[in-house]
Amino acid sequence: MAKDKSRPGLLRSRASGFRTDRSANVAITFALASIPIVYLAGVGIDFTNAMETQSQLRAAADAAAIAAVTPAMMAESDANAIAAATAVFTAKVESMPKLSFDSKTLNITVQDAGLVRNVTVKWSAGSANNFPSLLSESYWPIGGTSVSSSTVMPNIDFYVLLDSSPSMAIAGTPDGITTMVNNTQSQGGCAFACHETHPQSDNLGNPHGEDNYTLARNLGVTLRIDLLTQATENLMSTAQQTQTANHNTYRAGIYTFDYNLHTIEPLTSNLGVAQTQASNIEVLEVYDNNCLTSSNCNSDQDTNFDTALGGINSTMPNPGGGTNTVGDTPQEVLFFVTDGVADYTNSSSCQEPTTGGRCQEPIDVSYCTSIKNRGIRIAVLYTEYLPLPTNSWYNSWIAPFQSTIGSNLQSCASPGLYFDVQSGGDISAAMTALFQQAVATARLTQ
Repeated sequence: MAKDKSRPGLLRSRASGFRTDRSANVAITFALASIPIVYLAGVGIDFTNAMETQSQLRAAADAAAIAAVTPAMMAESDANAIAAATAVFTAKVESMPKLSFDSKTLNITVQDAGLVRNVTVKWSAGSANNFPSLLSESYWPIGGTSVSSSTVMPNIDFYVLLDSSPSMAIAGTPDGITTMVNNTQSQGGCAFACHETHPQSDNLGNPHGEDNYTLARNLGVTLRIDLLTQATENLMSTAQQTQTANHNTYRAGIYTFDYNLHTIEPLTSNLGVAQTQASNIEVLEVYDNNCLTSSNCNSDQDTNFDTALGGINSTMPNPGGGTNTVGDTPQEVLFFVTDGVADYTNSSSCQEPTTGGRCQEPIDVSYCTSIKNRGIRIAVLYTEYLPLPTNSWYNSWIAPFQSTIGSNLQSCASPGLYFDVQSGGDISAAMTALFQQAVATARLTQ
């Protein structure tokens, strides 16, 4: 048989082709490369899950920190604030089964500095890994810190000091002034409803011999003192609503002044009682135009700021910070409502020229300064003193300092706590606005 001389060559050719063939390298390369690809994919999935879990817990920590400084919680103790924050955070944790969490790793701290509360929520946990063998760890460590801060609304004592001198018996609106003037022509036209027990001594010429106060009532004229009474009642209602919303405590005392200081309602936490007692505010009743009583004629000197402010200053104790800290006391605000003109006997220190020892002048701000220096804020509502250019007394004794009445009262007031109400203006709205401003700025004073 003849030998096939071509077979050795064929074998050599196929062997050479096998050595140079690369068609199977892709599979080998893919097999080798799949190991890190699978590793990275697994790690990526676990990392993404961990970051999503961390984001959820950060939101829970934020909510927990805020829960400790809500208006209601600001009135509670630090322990109660921590408990509230803990409850919010753990409620979220319990809804996440693929989480490793030890309550000991949750650290919530509360720090109070005056009216300010700072809360820190620090936490750590573990997010369950889907591929624990790749990382040699069953959980991916996560953690974070959330902080919050808020200012508590302080506890405040309000001392309401109201001018009840005869000048507050002026008609409260331009129409009312016109009505009074038109019906007192026998007196030359008088817008003031002076309250007298013995009007016949002045021979006012009213239809039935009544005083101007009774005449105003018969004519249905609203007086400034009426507006002031209603405004005070509304103020007590507003205070009740505001303290309920802010979860703090307000107390109020109501005082009036003319030639002396009078207590309508001493300082009380029962604002409902104070609101009821406000109805007892009334203008000073005198014997006649020049006398307090039949035997005490004081030439109509019935507005004594020195006595009023000195007396209320002695009534108010030293204020505190208004916090709920043991031993702390409320802040204090003096509400001062007046037309701004003093009329009393003061021959030695009167700022204006006097006649017969009678001093008529704008308020002496030194009394206000003494009160403010004690840390008590003063809120002033100026019920504008009306110019009476047809009245000779006004022209001689009041007109020269008319322009300083308002500016002196503004100097008496604490910054941002001054309102000016013109004749016919809404005293109640102004007093409410002044109260809200006093409350809003109270936490900035500490």
